[in-house]
Amino acid sequence: MSPLVRAAITGASSGLGRALAAALAAPGAVVHLSGRDPARLAETARLVRARGSEATVTVLDVRDAAAVAAWIARAGRLDLVIANAGVSGGTAGGAAESAAQIRTIVETNVSGVINTVLPAIALMREQAPQPDGVRGRIAVIASIAAFVPAPGAPTYCAAKAFADAWTVATAETVARAGILLTSVCPGYVATPMTAGNRFPMPGLMSAERAAAIILRGVARGRRRIVFPWWLGLAARMVGLLPARFATGLLGRAEGKALLGATP
Repeated sequence: MSPLVRAAITGASSGLGRALAAALAAPGAVVHLSGRDPARLAETARLVRARGSEATVTVLDVRDAAAVAAWIARAGRLDLVIANAGVSGGTAGGAAESAAQIRTIVETNVSGVINTVLPAIALMREQAPQPDGVRGRIAVIASIAAFVPAPGAPTYCAAKAFADAWTVATAETVARAGILLTSVCPGYVATPMTAGNRFPMPGLMSAERAAAIILRGVARGRRRIVFPWWLGLAARMVGLLPARFATGLLGRAEGKALLGATP
């Protein structure tokens, strides 16, 4: 990405959001940070400013559509918006997901994406295009979990499947307006969200490495980024199995931690 990028990131308090902010930080860049934890968000801002970038901080919840739209509108021109905020939860211990957990995951990982992407598209439609014709880029953080019906994380998988499919399908239409939309489907990334997982995480990588892969793919205008590729391929293959076999195979793994069980 250009060192003069103007970017906005949701869920920038820690983990992948913080790594993305740090990777974008450079003299001349402006990075707008949002999240729910004021102290951790301030730490991300200090990191970004230490690298020579301007940083703004806004405490908000992506479930609040009006607050997210106002935040994006205040930013002025944006070259890149990253809908990164999300929550994780599953069926650790074999218990069914509670109604509250299901609603929180859907409202954050589905509605939160819509609340971020729609005002970003509206803003970018009004922006003058760059010399290459691009008015702006938007990245949605989905997951390889989007490709599998895992009994250990049913709502999380469903929410990420929506995020991926909706982003890829919408990309064709908004591309005509010079807006490049990318679905990002990572495997396991070492963040506070995955710290609560009590099962093997093949291909686990650092948030910094994941951020570099994401930004490289977004800069190239890719509509879907899946990494590591071999884990994405394996997930696709499992997802093609008859439902009973797929859920039986995936159901042998320990479920994700209950929502709120991780930092």
